[in-house]
Formats: sequence, C-alpha cells, structure tokens
Amino acid sequence: MIRIPGRRSFAWTGTATAILAASSLLMAQTATGGSITGSVMDAHGNAIQKAEVHIRNRATGTDQQVVTDDQGRFYATGVADGSYDITISAQGFQSVTQSQVSLNGGKSLHVPVQMKVASSSENVEVRALAGDSLAAQEGLSQGSLDTEAPKSEIGSKFIREFTPPTSDYTEIIQIAPGTFSYNSNGIGLGQGTTYFRGFPDGDYDITWDGIPFDDTNTPTHHSWAFFPGLWIGSVDFDRSPGTASTIGPSTFGGSINLISPDVPQEQSIQPQVSYGSFNTLLIDGKYSTGMIGPGKKIGLTLDVHRMTSDGFETYNTQERDGGDIKVLYNPSDKTTITGYSGVIRLYNNTPNNPPLRAQVENYGWNYLLQKNDPTSAFYQPYNYYSVPTDFEYVGVRSFLGRGWMIDAKPYTYSYNNAQYYANDNPNDTTGLATGPNSSTGFITEANCSTPKTKKGYSYLPCAVDKLNSYRKYGETATASQISKYGVFRTGLWYEWATTNRYQFPSNPLTHEDQALPNFHERFYTNSYNPFIEYEWHATKRLTITAGDKEAYYTMNLTQYADDGKTVGKLNGATSITSFGGFGSNLPSAEGNYRILRNWSAYAQFGKGAEIPPSSTFDVAGGGQEVSQLPKPTQTTTYQAGTVLKTNRFTLDADVFRVKFQNNYISLAVANPNNPAYDNNEYYLGPDSITKGFEAETNVAVGYGFHVYANGTVNKATYTGTGVPSNLYVADTPSYTQSLAVTYQDHGFDVGVIEKRVGDHYNDNGSFHNQVYDPAFSNVNLMLNYTIRKHSFFDESKIGFSINNLFNDESILDVASSNGATAVNGSSYIATTAASPLDQLSLTSGRSYMVTFRMGIFPNRGK
Repeated sequence: MIRIPGRRSFAWTGTATAILAASSLLMAQTATGGSITGSVMDAHGNAIQKAEVHIRNRATGTDQQVVTDDQGRFYATGVADGSYDITISAQGFQSVTQSQVSLNGGKSLHVPVQMKVASSSENVEVRALAGDSLAAQEGLSQGSLDTEAPKSEIGSKFIREFTPPTSDYTEIIQIAPGTFSYNSNGIGLGQGTTYFRGFPDGDYDITWDGIPFDDTNTPTHHSWAFFPGLWIGSVDFDRSPGTASTIGPSTFGGSINLISPDVPQEQSIQPQVSYGSFNTLLIDGKYSTGMIGPGKKIGLTLDVHRMTSDGFETYNTQERDGGDIKVLYNPSDKTTITGYSGVIRLYNNTPNNPPLRAQVENYGWNYLLQKNDPTSAFYQPYNYYSVPTDFEYVGVRSFLGRGWMIDAKPYTYSYNNAQYYANDNPNDTTGLATGPNSSTGFITEANCSTPKTKKGYSYLPCAVDKLNSYRKYGETATASQISKYGVFRTGLWYEWATTNRYQFPSNPLTHEDQALPNFHERFYTNSYNPFIEYEWHATKRLTITAGDKEAYYTMNLTQYADDGKTVGKLNGATSITSFGGFGSNLPSAEGNYRILRNWSAYAQFGKGAEIPPSSTFDVAGGGQEVSQLPKPTQTTTYQAGTVLKTNRFTLDADVFRVKFQNNYISLAVANPNNPAYDNNEYYLGPDSITKGFEAETNVAVGYGFHVYANGTVNKATYTGTGVPSNLYVADTPSYTQSLAVTYQDHGFDVGVIEKRVGDHYNDNGSFHNQVYDPAFSNVNLMLNYTIRKHSFFDESKIGFSINNLFNDESILDVASSNGATAVNGSSYIATTAASPLDQLSLTSGRSYMVTFRMGIFPNRGK
C-alpha cells in the first residue's frame, strides 16, 4: 500500500508530494528466475487497484499480464533475464510505459509507477479514490481507505455542480465534517470566515498546490484575494497535524489543501456567464491547448474572469479581475515541470468593521453603508479596499533511478492591502447618532482637521489610512526513495518574507495623513521546516509512518516612532528594533491497517506548533510588550478512525483529542473609546482540550439518487490551575451537521444541501463565555444540466442555484462593545451587557444565480 503523501504532503510537505514513477532496483538472486514487482499510485499517493500490468519481453514478444492488488502492488515471478517493456493501464488514468527495463542474473526488480488522470473530465480523481463503490463515486466528500488521519477529499464535481460559481474556498469546505463558515455579503462577495473543530483561522494551514499561503503578522488567510473557486480543482482537507512531511506555520489544527486542476490532455474553449441577486455578474473564459508540440510534451490551461456585485449588504460593492495560467512540460518520461501564475485585482467598499447592533435593528438586516450623508463615517466613498495579489511557482519532479525521486518547488507571492476607512463619532453611544441612515454630522472639515487627545496622545479623529503589504519567497524540496519495504522522505520548507504595515490617522475630506502614524512597522520573517520520515509497509495490510520535523521561525521587527498609540515617540529615536526566534520539535506517528479490501482503520499521534503573532514583538516606549518572548502555540493530538466503502454505502468516522498550550487569543477591540480601537489585542489564554467525534457517509439510493450526511459532536474547554471546569472555548459549536440529497444522472446534477451549526460562545478580553450565539442553519438548492456525450459541445451547461433557501436571519458572531463584568470575582468567567455599538456578523439573505456555459471541444464528435 504505497501512498506518497499526495495532497496531504502537498498539504505541506515542506515541499510537495513525494511520489512515483519508475526506476529499477536490483534485489536478491533466485534459482528459478527473476521477479518484477511494483507499486502503482495516483498523483496523490493513493493506491490504484485492479490496474492491468503487461510485461512484454522485447526479444521474444511474450507478454505476462498481472493485476494490482488492494494496495496497488503487482508481482510477476519466474521472469527470464532480458529487456522488457512494462505497460500499466487503469480506468480514468493515462497509460504508463516503462521501456527497456532490464532484468539480469535472475534477480528481482521493483518498479514504482505514478499514473496521471486521463483528462480533465470531472471527478475522475474521486472515481479513482472510490474504486468499485458506486456511493463513493458520486460522494460529495469522503475519506480514503489509505488515510492515516481524518481527511475529507472534496472533488471537482462537488465544486462545479453543487456550489455557486462565485464561491471561494470557505464555501467549498463547508461540506466537510466539523466545519462552518460565513460571508455576510453573499457567497464569494467578501472576506469569508472559517472554523473547524472550533479552530479559528490562523490555527490551521491553507496551501495551494502544496505551498502554504498566509499573512505574515499572523498565519491567517484571505478568501477573497488569492484563489477563487473558479480556479480550484479539488480540496484535500486534512483535520490533523499531518505527518512530519506536512509543512507550514500552523499545521497543528490541520491543513486545507487547495489543488489546481490538471492541465487537460485535449483542446477546449469554455466561455461562461453567471448573473444573480445583488446585481452580481461573473464573466469567465477558460482555454486549454491540450498537449501539443513535438511528442505532445507541453500544454497549458488559462482562465480569466471579471466579477462585479453590489453585495447583499448596502453599498458593499465589489469588483474583481483575475487570471491564472498553468503550464505542463514533460521533457522526458522521468521529469515533469509545472509552472503556475495567478493574479487578482480586487476593489471593494467593505468598511473596517461589521454593522452595529443598532443599525441592524433600525435600518434592516442588510445595512452596512449609505450614500446620502457625507458627514457620516458610514458614507460609502470613505470606506474601501484595493487589494492586488499574485502567486507564482515552478515545480520540478524527476525520477533518478533506484526508486529515488526529487520534487522541488520554488515560489513567490505577494499581498498588498491598501485600505481606507472612516471612524464614527467617539461620543456616539447609540450607534445611530441623530439622523437616518447613520448620519452624524461628524465628518466636517473642522472636526477632521483638528487633532483630538486620548490617553495622552494626539491624533486626527475621522479616518485611517492603512496598509498591510508583504512579499514572500520560498521553496519546498523533497527527496524520496521507494522500495519494496516502504517510502523514505526527507526535505525542507524554507521561506523568507518582508512586511510593511502601518495605520495613519487621516482626513477623509482631503485624504491628507497626519505626520506620525498610529503605528508603522517593517519586519522580516524566516521560516524553516526540515523533516525526515519513513512510511513502512510492514505487511500487505499494515502501513506505519513515523518521522520528525523541526519548526523554527525568526522575526526581525523595526517599529517607527508614532503618535503614542503603540510605541510612542521613542525618546526622539526614529525607530527601535527587536529580534526573536521560536523553535519546536514536532514528532509524529500514524498507521493504517486494511481490515478488508474495502475497510480500513487508522490511528495518529502528532505534535504541532504555530508561530506567535508579530505583536508579541511589539515595543512600548522602547521595551518589549512582553517580558519574555513566548514559545509558539503547541498542540498534542491523538485521534483514530475508520473508513468503509461498500458498493452503495460509505462511512468515515473518527474520534480526536487535542491539547492546546501557550494559546494566544486575539480580541477585536470594538469599543471606539478604547485606545486600541480598530486593532487586535492578544493575550495568553489558559490551556484547553478539544475532543469530539466526526462522521460522514454517502448512500447510493438508486436511480441516480444519493444521500450524503455528516455530523460532529464537539467539546472544547479551558483547563489549568484556577480555571473552572466546563468553560467553553470561543467559537466552538456543540455540534455541526450536513445533509444533502442529490440526483446525478442523464446530465442532471440536482442537490439540496443543508448545513446546521450548534450554539457557541464569544469571548471578550481575558474573560470567557459572556456572549452567547444560538444555533443556525442554511439550505442551498442547485439545479444543473450539462452535456456529457463526448461531442463537440461537451461540458456545455445551464445551471441555477439558490443560497439560503429559507432566508434564515441569524447572528453568527458578536464583537462586544461593553467591557466584561466578572462573575463572583472570577478571573475567567464574565458577562457582557448587549450594546447598540456591538458589531454583528450576520447571515446573508436569500440569493439566486443562473449560469450559462458553452463547451467547445474541437477534436470531439469527429
């Protein structure tokens, strides 16, 4: 059962996925002839069952045929010395031929082989993962029989047919167990927020084709800025620290591994247009050359799009232009070179904070901004983002012989968030001021050009000019060796990043910034993840993987003198610099046992760490914010599970226990009278333990009907000296569940999908459990018809979707304006009274979208 850390390693092996494709290794001599054995896997290291292997003697023409077993292995014995061509074929995959393989002296030869999907036809990878199981072939999300940790594989068919075209990854991954996300402006129309197992963004990694991407001040992510759903081919959602070869700055919660589509083997043109609620228009065009040139060794696929929308929330408009290109070049049968580039240009009018409780109650569920009163902080032209991003890599994978393979991927990406937003009147305690639509009379030349004094520092009160900009350079590199005993891997992820961040008080009427900022910092970050691991194939049924990884990070931070809000004037100095390094040793061990051909069990132990936020390096008046730089947040995870795939039924289930230590908790300061308003404050929370049960199942009912369901029972509580028992960690729902009924046949893909999320709490400062959020649910409807007849117009489609079918209106998250009041003198438990200035994150209203796509395949139907 050879399984190279496909998408999981891609999920971050500090470099890509160590993997296969052929070379020879001479083994012990036998008296009765030699033998040829091998291991056949897909691009993600999953065993390919029932692949046909033809071993043809080049001199005599004799052909010996064998078939791979449940672990993707084949065995041919009694093979005479000579030169052989070995051809492997399997449904849904390109045939692979190893030419002129020599067998001498009656020895044994081991041939590892990697197979690629046959085309870009949807769901072919999921079909390979599913094997003979009808339920798995049409499953919306499922685990692998070879997995060693709780994982959900989300295929291209779910992404294309059961999510709207505007979706980002937050909407796609909602189908996985234990996960919930929301976007108050509509699907894909703003920055989405995701939690799973109660882990907030920043407690897990997200990768693109195996490369981690995240912010530099905290390892958080931006769903609207890098990789829209149009570009995502599949998702490997690993809810574990992974193996030692899983890399990134915050793997301990898990890894959401976004995977770009393969470069198709044939030419196609696919223009598409979608239009829907909130005047949302998406125009997209995709072109693939197919494999072209001498020997058909090169091909590319290109996608460009433009999306505009008014948004569900009032005047929360968005414009996005983007394009990506992926090039595949096979200079030889042993080397593959892949190049990728994606560019986004985003502009929108989202303000810095969600709507206030008073605004929602008085102006409507969808209130955010207005265009009537330029004296108000909620006037649309005063609030906007401009966010260009780019992401590039070159991947080289080469097979060196004797089972060795190298996989290297240098990359670079950048994020440049230039934001401008207005501040409300700090004396407004109602959230409404004196007029309709949040008019205040506050934004006037007299107010905005006159400095105010607060907590001993002086500042312009009306607006903020803000920048968060970084550029990263890095590389992942893995060397692996495949033998009949298992797979050895070693490698390194290294990344260097430079960051420039500031906030300048500003006058929104003139756009003139004050001389000194609220803060201004530049810093450099180095990230190192060297690793080593071995995947031992102990028996045909048992695989054990063990390894070790060192996670080490350094940060060199320069802070410039400011107006007093953060570090002050530094006694006349221009700037002050601090430096620190963080290190954690992270061992892991996991195993998979194949109980039956279609039933496996697994168990995992892993340790994880997360680099602390850059604010722990902050200085105040020349001294560090904290007396001693803290260790990275650390976790210890134990989990076990099982995967079963029958013809009409699949089941994945797991139990888990995660211990958090040194957990830094962020607090969005919502009170405008707090000098830290508009910032995040960090405090060291107590240890916590998260434990629970997860399960997902697919059932093939018959006649094209399928039922998918998942559910979690989750409990996360703080623990430690002086911490009361049963004190819940913020944003950890008591349960989540999904239920989907689909019809998938005769070109139709129809689905009704419900997501329900249990009640949970929000925190405020160092106190806990004082803000309660009730349970909520969302139901989506999808109806699509696609031509799938191997014709000239294949993949032509008409689709219709409804999001939030029952127009549910729920409060999903609350940032409290009032301070916490301790309960009975407790250091942890508090209550917080509701305030009209509370910031609310809400469900977006019901929306509709219709999609037309034309598929043009010039070489089909001839």
